[in-house]
Amino acid sequence: MKQTTFEGLAFAAKKKQTRRERFLAEMEAVVPWASLEAVIEPHYPKAGRRGGQPKPLGVMLRIYFMQQWYALSDPGMEDALYEIESMRRFAGLELIDDALPDETTILNFRRLLETHQLTGRMMNVINDVLEDRGLLLKGGTMVDATIIHAPPSTKNRAKACDPDMHQTKKGKQWYFGMRIHVGADVNSGLTHTVSVTAANASDISQLPDLLREGDWAVFGGKGYVSNPIKRAARRAGVYWAVALKANKHPPLTAANRRTNRRWSRTRSRVEHIFRVLKRQFGYTRVRYRGLAKNAAQVFTLIGLTNLYLVRRRLMA
Repeated sequence: MKQTTFEGLAFAAKKKQTRRERFLAEMEAVVPWASLEAVIEPHYPKAGRRGGQPKPLGVMLRIYFMQQWYALSDPGMEDALYEIESMRRFAGLELIDDALPDETTILNFRRLLETHQLTGRMMNVINDVLEDRGLLLKGGTMVDATIIHAPPSTKNRAKACDPDMHQTKKGKQWYFGMRIHVGADVNSGLTHTVSVTAANASDISQLPDLLREGDWAVFGGKGYVSNPIKRAARRAGVYWAVALKANKHPPLTAANRRTNRRWSRTRSRVEHIFRVLKRQFGYTRVRYRGLAKNAAQVFTLIGLTNLYLVRRRLMA
């Protein structure tokens, strides 16, 4: 039993449930906590090692996920635990009875996930659960990519920008950062495969890694145009629905434009993934230095995005 604070009593007696409370309640219901903890548990510090008692794994995993949902740094997450009652309740912490994790403890948990490459396995566990529930199907794949910005400034200790990040030109605008490539299921719109590269990597270079064995259709934008791959796909009986690209001679015909519009109605569903990633979870700039650390965060975010997109159906 834990002692309830006056703040906790006042919080429980309030008349309105906030959006944060509703969101955290939904995530508590749909995240497969036991399966995810089973992935981390073999690598998690045991009681008595290094002279200290580790925080419960379930508490640290919930704190790590809240960092992703609300785009919080390690110090920002520590402050939020002290300031926001709904976050403490979600993590299972009480202000009086429990020693709240500090930013170093939060940092060490994140580094444990990165060191043992657990975030990619966690994303696969989430997808396995969704597949078992009939929400992630096999058949066709939609491919797309988005750029995540990185600071180009050299005003830092190394006097240089991140060497893992690169610049690229999109239209008439230059961007510096990394690129997230996703392969999403045509039926559900959920991501089944992710690739993270520097921003200058072309979309078509990642296409083979984004497809699944047995895919009967491929939907993509003009960045995935490749005549050799197109011919190979058609020989294998795959429906090739990559947008037709205009040339000066000859230009696209009216029939070509109608075909592109028909395919884009299916392909546009992949944009919902990036909408949640960037607008719902606020992931528009890289947080760490180096591609590996940022890729580890992306794998977590994509798994949580899949859960968010189907949370209503999971709860039903």
